[in-house]
Amino acid sequence: MELRQLAVFVAVAEEMSITRAAHRQNVVQSAVSATLQTLERQLGVALVSRTTHKVELTDAGRLFLPEARRTLAAAQEARHVIQQVRGGLRGTLHLGIMLFNPVPAVSPPRLISRFAAEHPNMEVSVRTGASGDHAEALRRGRLGLAYIALPPEDTTGLTMHPLCTHTMGLVVPVGHRLAGREQVELTDLADEPFVETTPSWGTRIAIDRAFIRAGATRTIRYEIADNHGVLDFVRHGLGVAISPPLLIDSSLVFVPIARHAPRFVISLAVADGDQSTPVGEMLRIFRQLADESTTGEEDAVSPEPC
Repeated sequence: MELRQLAVFVAVAEEMSITRAAHRQNVVQSAVSATLQTLERQLGVALVSRTTHKVELTDAGRLFLPEARRTLAAAQEARHVIQQVRGGLRGTLHLGIMLFNPVPAVSPPRLISRFAAEHPNMEVSVRTGASGDHAEALRRGRLGLAYIALPPEDTTGLTMHPLCTHTMGLVVPVGHRLAGREQVELTDLADEPFVETTPSWGTRIAIDRAFIRAGATRTIRYEIADNHGVLDFVRHGLGVAISPPLLIDSSLVFVPIARHAPRFVISLAVADGDQSTPVGEMLRIFRQLADESTTGEEDAVSPEPC
């Protein structure tokens, strides 16, 4: 059994497609099929079930997948140990980031800059996207770390390092019928047209959870790709939204939610059990930056409101 065979199997298992696995491994489809068949022959068991339209893991394949991932991770970590002995870490560390981060002390650019200064032979690859997508990429090993904002019930399989927390509220344009209210209930909003981010964004996930807890419903009129775009739609009177207060300006009105208000928790996340040296080094620098920030009130890092 070879590491190359395990890498091909993991790619097939995660992509559920020979074609996509071949693209991911940068080889032809026939090479993926041949490698997988050789591995199955060596193990004496079928790992995947192939049909014309799809590829699925067998029971043996599902049991074998976590072991294959652990073996590949152990081999990579062994390389990192040798690299440190020979003069420093080498390779690529994949970091997921959000469209914005309100904590300057440990912002992605600052974290990457400090990491690069200490590990000049390491490259940091950045992927910008939604928290839900980043969480899944962490679980599958496609990201080493990621800035995400998800409710606790959506962080299974991840270790969270909180940065700050915001309680979200209703956002309406100036002059809206609810603009003068001291607070609202989610159950009061059934007739309001909502502007939302797409379902994989952290704010959307937290808001969906809050409406479920409240036993309330809402009508989503528009889905926009980012939080700033959502607020621009609200600003022009096209609907209402729920948002963290840090995004609100004088052209909008923030109304607190009385009960079941969703929380926007920003964290740096890693997959449970990921003890690779590059990830550990970035976490060490992250904590270092957080500790340094406590000397300045403006940039203080805390799981409390920031």
